[in-house]
Amino acid sequence: MAADSVSPQPTDNTARWKLVLGAEADAENQVPLSADYGRMDEVLTALYDSERKGRGGLGGSAPKVSRWLGDIRQYFPSSVVAVMQKDAMERLGLNQLLLEPEILRTVQADVHLVGVLMSLGRVMPAKVRSTAREVVGKVVRELEQKLSNPLRQAVQGALSRAVRNPRPRYREIDWAATIRANLKHYQPAQRTIIPEKLVGFGRRGQALKEIVLCVDQSGSMASSVVYAGVFGAVLASIKAVKTHMVVFDTAVADLTADLQDPVDLLFGIQLGGGTDINLALTYCQQLITRPTDTILVLISDLYEGGNEREMVKRAAALRATGVTVVVLLALSDDGSPSFDRRMAEQLAALDIPSFACTPDRFPDLMAAAIQGQAIRL
Repeated sequence: MAADSVSPQPTDNTARWKLVLGAEADAENQVPLSADYGRMDEVLTALYDSERKGRGGLGGSAPKVSRWLGDIRQYFPSSVVAVMQKDAMERLGLNQLLLEPEILRTVQADVHLVGVLMSLGRVMPAKVRSTAREVVGKVVRELEQKLSNPLRQAVQGALSRAVRNPRPRYREIDWAATIRANLKHYQPAQRTIIPEKLVGFGRRGQALKEIVLCVDQSGSMASSVVYAGVFGAVLASIKAVKTHMVVFDTAVADLTADLQDPVDLLFGIQLGGGTDINLALTYCQQLITRPTDTILVLISDLYEGGNEREMVKRAAALRATGVTVVVLLALSDDGSPSFDRRMAEQLAALDIPSFACTPDRFPDLMAAAIQGQAIRL
C-alpha cells in the first residue's frame, strides 16, 4: 500500500478538537473516537448541537435528563459540570424538570442551582420542597465553611483596631500606635523608646458597628443574593456587630429575623420582579440609629425602576448624616456585571463607591469600611 494512502492515526489532541468542534468538523469520520470520547461527544451533542443537527437533545424526559446529568458528572470535572448544567437550564429550558425530586438529586449543587431553585419557589410542589431544602442546605454549609472564618477574623480584627484602649494588656497593645505616640521619648544612648503611655486595641460590650445589607432580589442578582445571605448570617453571629438584612424588588422585605438560619432566609426570598432602590433606601434609613457607626451595603446593578432623582437624593442624605455607603454591583464569582453606569457615576460624585466584588474580597471590604479606610478592590 502506498504511504500516502495510509490513514493517519488520531492523536489525543485531534480527538479533543473533534469534541470541541463537533462531529460536523469531521464529516468523513477520519478521527475515530474511543468509547469514552464517543460518550463524551454524545452528551456534548445533546446540549450544544441538537438544534443544528435536528436530532439528539434532552427533550422533556426526566429519565433522559437524569442519565445525561449522570454522564456529565462521570466524564467531566466539577467546574465543567457546573457550566454545562447552567447552559442546559438556559438553552434547553430544563428549570421545570428540577421540580422532580429524582432530577434534583442528580444535579451538582452550586450557587447557580440555588439561585434557580429560589426563582422556582412560587411553583415548587410539596413533594420536591424537602429535597430542594437539602440541596440548598448543602451549598450553604459549604459556603459557610469556606467564607465564615475569613469574614469573622477580618471584621473582629477591624473592630478591635477601631476602638482604642488606654490601659491595654500585653496582647492588646497596638505597637505601631504606641511607637508613634512616644517618639519624643526616644533615648539615643540606649537606641530605644521608653513609652510613657501604651495604646491598645479595645473592646466594648455593646455593638460597635451596625451593618445594613440592602439586597436587590431581581432575577439577574441571584448569585449575589445567595452570597449576601451567607455573609449576613456570619455577620449576625458576631456580637460586636448589629446586622440587618433587607431585600427588595418593588416592595421591601426585612429578613433580619431569619439570619439565624440562612437556608430559611434564602427560601424566603422571591427572585424576580421590578426594582425600586429608592423605596429600599427609604426603609433602610429608618433602621439607622447611629449613622456614623453604620455601614450600608447596597447590592444592586443600579437599574432603578422607581424614582431615580429621589434615589440619588436619598443616598446623598444618608452620606450627609455620616453613614458609610458602599454599592456592590455584584457579589459573585462571575465576570464584569451589567450595571447602570450613569447611576454609578452620580453616586461616585457623592463619595459612594460602586464596584463588583468577588466573595473572597468581601471580608477585606468590610474591614476597610469598619476602620474608615478608603475602599478599593
